[in-house]
Amino acid sequence: MKSGFVEIIGRPSSGKSTLVNALCGYKVSIVSTVPQTTRNKIRGVLTTDAGQLVFVDTPGFHTSQKRLNLHLKDLVVSNLQEVDLILYVLDATRPPKDEEKGLLEIVAENRKKTVAAINKIDAAENGIEMAVEFLETELPSERIFKISALEKMGLESLVGLLFALAPEGDLMYPGDMYTDQSPDFRASEIIREKAITRMRQEVPHAIYASIEDMEPSEDGERLWIRAFLNVERESQKGIVVGKGGKMIREIRLAAQKELSEIFPYRVDLDLRVKVVSDWRKRENLLKKLIY
Repeated sequence: MKSGFVEIIGRPSSGKSTLVNALCGYKVSIVSTVPQTTRNKIRGVLTTDAGQLVFVDTPGFHTSQKRLNLHLKDLVVSNLQEVDLILYVLDATRPPKDEEKGLLEIVAENRKKTVAAINKIDAAENGIEMAVEFLETELPSERIFKISALEKMGLESLVGLLFALAPEGDLMYPGDMYTDQSPDFRASEIIREKAITRMRQEVPHAIYASIEDMEPSEDGERLWIRAFLNVERESQKGIVVGKGGKMIREIRLAAQKELSEIFPYRVDLDLRVKVVSDWRKRENLLKKLIY
């Protein structure tokens, strides 16, 4: 029986979260076209007859001196020595740049436990071979896979090698478990996803969701959730609320629908918008939000 932790690394929007969801067969990580949607370590569990792999989805590796981005980058590198394997996801539709060079340095330091996946081959035209050449400077060809997480292409061979490289061990989670996220964290992520996919420019990065209360009904058929979408400025609050409250209502209904599908209850969501001035510069708050 094989059992191991696999940390997934890559630059923003390389498709890491889509890959985790495809590998686990369930929606574990929220997904959007907004770079750096992932802000925490998200664990997804795959259990087969071969054993169990626990995939750790991490924020996109981004070179920036902004306080929030430094916290996200630290989250990526802080646990690399403790995981059993590293899965480096490279976007074939974009040429390697500074972030890729930094990630390749990580690969060079961890060659024996690193596997690479060239993602989005269904959308790439000339970038696949460029990505192969880039990776082959540090990894043997048998550790480089061409995949499409969105179309679920090439995943079987990738998973096969990950199990082959994983250490022997007992299952770390029950076989029917696909994530270890707490209910309030899952709820906050779904709410944030529905908000940021509807926002433009800087607003998505200025939003975080917080759950104030979760309470099941006495008959056990409903779950009441009271939550806030937190922004940095009054002008952003107006955008999230929308004219006549249209935008916040749209976000609430979309989140409520998906939460009702995830939880074994019908969810009633009370969602409001609050200003938390310059929250991305508050060190203590960032430590609570990013872990």
